[in-house]
Amino acid sequence: MDFNVKKLASDAGVFFSRAMQFTEEKLGQAEKTELDAHFENLLARADSTKNWTEKILRQTEVLLQPNPSARVEEFLYEKLDRKVPSRVTNGELLAQYMTEAANDFGPGTPYGKTLIKVGETQRRLGAAERDFIHSASINFLTPLRNFLEGDWRTISKERRILQNCRLDLDACKARLKKAKAAEAKAACEGDLWSDEVEKAEHELRLTQTEFDRQAEVTRLLLEGISSTHVNHLRCLHEFVESQTNYYAQCYQYMLDLQKQLGSSKGEIFSGTFVGNAESTSPPPAATSPPAVGAATLPAVPTIPVVPTIVGVPNTVAESVLNPNEVKPPASGTRKARVLYDYEAADSSELALLADEMITVYSLPGMDPDWLIGERGNQKGKVPVTYLELLS
Repeated sequence: MDFNVKKLASDAGVFFSRAMQFTEEKLGQAEKTELDAHFENLLARADSTKNWTEKILRQTEVLLQPNPSARVEEFLYEKLDRKVPSRVTNGELLAQYMTEAANDFGPGTPYGKTLIKVGETQRRLGAAERDFIHSASINFLTPLRNFLEGDWRTISKERRILQNCRLDLDACKARLKKAKAAEAKAACEGDLWSDEVEKAEHELRLTQTEFDRQAEVTRLLLEGISSTHVNHLRCLHEFVESQTNYYAQCYQYMLDLQKQLGSSKGEIFSGTFVGNAESTSPPPAATSPPAVGAATLPAVPTIPVVPTIVGVPNTVAESVLNPNEVKPPASGTRKARVLYDYEAADSSELALLADEMITVYSLPGMDPDWLIGERGNQKGKVPVTYLELLS
């Protein structure tokens, strides 16, 4: 019990001495031991590394998991040293909804088939996202977090010890200075003050040794920041590589999906709209405008659409499936400028390049969203939305 009381009293005395030294330094009433410029640069570099590592870590976590509630949940699981439960990605959830909708609408319908194809791609995208998040967490986030929770805590601890050693050193310097000043004034009590000076000098030597030792330990830790940068650089390369692979996978999945949809688009739309045109086309008499009304219309060339008679085979409409065998009408052709590049989905379509000029016309029973386009000896169906029709 006596030992504990003495230790408590000694610790209290040391704490009071450091507090007095720190206060006097802030008030400009005491001298402060300054570290060399190299040491100060190491301290500044370490602080900068810690601050930017924290910001990069937090923002990367936001990038990988935008949901703040999910991030808090993962943080709690990590602190409790429990495995984070597997969470369905947004892409996988969307795939699930699309598949269920397709089953409800009918997987054999055009819409149902397309929902299944898109849903499968979304599932693959979600799986790729999950793999990317897992890879980035292990190869990038974990090293950053280990630095902040490991190396940086050690550096901070040793810096606090160094600060205490410096305060003790400066306090000893102040006591020695006061003892020498008192010794010079009281020449008659020289022996008494000589003992105080010797005691202060002894304490100064001890604190100076402790300060030098702690400064060396702290300096070695601070110089290790260079190795930390090298390690984080390697982790950054791995993060970029995993992100590149992720986006490459996503691009390939979407490209495959686009080709699948493009190959079936012509069949789906032609079958749908040609059937609608044959079943809903009005009788020939109803399509001819009155002579009086026709006389009042401006003389602007138009693309004629020949109606289809219900129940009568339409040989021209059937030839739309093979544009290369049809012939343009005697009148009604127009020039058109291509607005965007278009890749033909099959042999019945014509590939387009932006800003090129082509000749277009319509055929009986065609889907109104499509025209026949000609460019030299090439011919095929083209989407109207990709064209600017010229008069």
